[in-house]
Amino acid sequence: MYRTHHCNELRKTDIGREVKLAGWVAVRRDHGGVIFIDLRDREGLTQVVFRPEENAEVAKQSHALRMEDVIQVYGKVAPRLPGTENPKLPTGDIEVLPQSLTILNRAENLPFQIDAELSNEDLELTYRYFDLRRPRLSRNLQIRHRVTQATRQYLDSQGFLEIETPILSKSTPEGARDFLVPSRLLPGKFYALPQAPQQYKQLLMVAGIEKYFQIAKAFRDEDLRADRQPEFTQIDIEASFVMPNDIYTLTEGMLAAIFKAARGIEIPLPFPRLTYREAVNTFGSDKPDRRFGMRLVDLGEVFRSSQFKVFQGALAEGGVVKAINAENFAGITIGQVDELTAIAKTFGAKGLAFIKVENGEWKSPIVKFFSEAEKEALHSKLEIAEGDCIFFAAGKWEIACEVLGRIRLRVAEIQKLTAGSTDLDFLWVTDFPLMQWSAEENKWNAVHHPFTRPKAEDLPLLDQKKFGEMRADAYDVVLNGVEIGGGSVRIHEPELQAKMFGALGVNPEEQQAKFGHLLRAFRLGAPPHGGIALGLDRLVMLICGENTIREVMAFPKNNRGQELMTHSPAEVDPRQLRELGIKLSGEKK
Repeated sequence: MYRTHHCNELRKTDIGREVKLAGWVAVRRDHGGVIFIDLRDREGLTQVVFRPEENAEVAKQSHALRMEDVIQVYGKVAPRLPGTENPKLPTGDIEVLPQSLTILNRAENLPFQIDAELSNEDLELTYRYFDLRRPRLSRNLQIRHRVTQATRQYLDSQGFLEIETPILSKSTPEGARDFLVPSRLLPGKFYALPQAPQQYKQLLMVAGIEKYFQIAKAFRDEDLRADRQPEFTQIDIEASFVMPNDIYTLTEGMLAAIFKAARGIEIPLPFPRLTYREAVNTFGSDKPDRRFGMRLVDLGEVFRSSQFKVFQGALAEGGVVKAINAENFAGITIGQVDELTAIAKTFGAKGLAFIKVENGEWKSPIVKFFSEAEKEALHSKLEIAEGDCIFFAAGKWEIACEVLGRIRLRVAEIQKLTAGSTDLDFLWVTDFPLMQWSAEENKWNAVHHPFTRPKAEDLPLLDQKKFGEMRADAYDVVLNGVEIGGGSVRIHEPELQAKMFGALGVNPEEQQAKFGHLLRAFRLGAPPHGGIALGLDRLVMLICGENTIREVMAFPKNNRGQELMTHSPAEVDPRQLRELGIKLSGEKK
């Protein structure tokens, strides 16, 4: 056998035992002819010491070892010399004195040092198989494994069946751009890679499966950022005869099992709940981070008759005036002002008004427009103190809330309000809007997806065409300001589903062409059903304390959607295109 133990296994109780270890040379140190190496495998490190007086021939072999060589050693476990123990290592009390050394494979010149921090992500991704030897990334993949195992075990205990759904499916409008796959057998026709198994899992409910889950691959052709990849994984769950509370309880139990398995901690249940309106009104976000203050405060009554025309005018037009108190931020720099102003303008504000409180004085060009009564009301509502900085937003409710929500998050980042925090702030956000108006497309779009059920009390508004006032039986689960999952109760009646499609601008002919299979299924006895999908990558990212989902995926794409290790996407042989009946733009006839 190659080894009797892994490199994080040996302890004081093993002293005197003869063992075999195998792994990579992580560190090599020459102390006057005595060679010390840290031998690394997936589990950890063990120090191996080659002393000429112990075995001259083996010690001589060790002089040829280089970083990342793959070796096997056979030897005896010994205590480290007094004073050389390493309390930071589980194996720090012992070392192995080898009687034989076998070099299993040599490592050539390394693309980078594993123990060094790189700023060149493309280089890391080009050599991803080498990058994954880093203990941090190896740990992340082990945690990901524990998360998926805990998920399967918990859902199995709740009577759910794991069922795979097709990867080659049909292109349907579900919010993002599809990846298309041409069919060779049916020229001119295309499969689509699923953005989610949404329709398939609903059809499984019609099939009487009742409880389904899947660790599902999903694909969306969209611009990338830290928490997005063109292909990602979600924990996909659907159940029949359920209400939202059933999904809340199930999800909370699953997350409790996951955090117990992955981090050994208990999370408090049940999670608190906020409606969409409450979350946005108070935190400026439908995925609020509540680990710090700076709550949005409504100042409508304070400025309704104000001499400051910007605020008074916004209120007169049916808008709002809101503010946040960034405590101890009066030392804001000009560069930070410019950055925050740019953020405000990006999200619809014309500018960013603020007041700094320094040496007992309110410093801002807008203060001169405030009456003493308005100043007193501001002081009371915002609990203003020396060193604070007050930011304002005025205009439509949605714009004012989002602007201050973005400012709130950036200020918290600048002030490092959550740096080093171990808090786990779970939260349900409920009662989302059912639809939102797109001025660009001149139509209503579903906020979640077109299969989301309206709240029962809002159903009459559908016939009245008051789409903007309708709420959905939809919910998101949020952790530390990150949406980790979302779901809804689904429409199961064909008539209501057809009405919903109609409100979204899908005419009867398009309904049959794109969703006829679903409408037909609903006419054969579809049960009430609902579910949720959690982003596995985002969840593991938060558990591991990483900033991007790339750090918890084995082979991610870069921010241009490229997989640099295998140079994907790549050109293909023209013969393959001819077989598919495809001609590239600009190609000669």
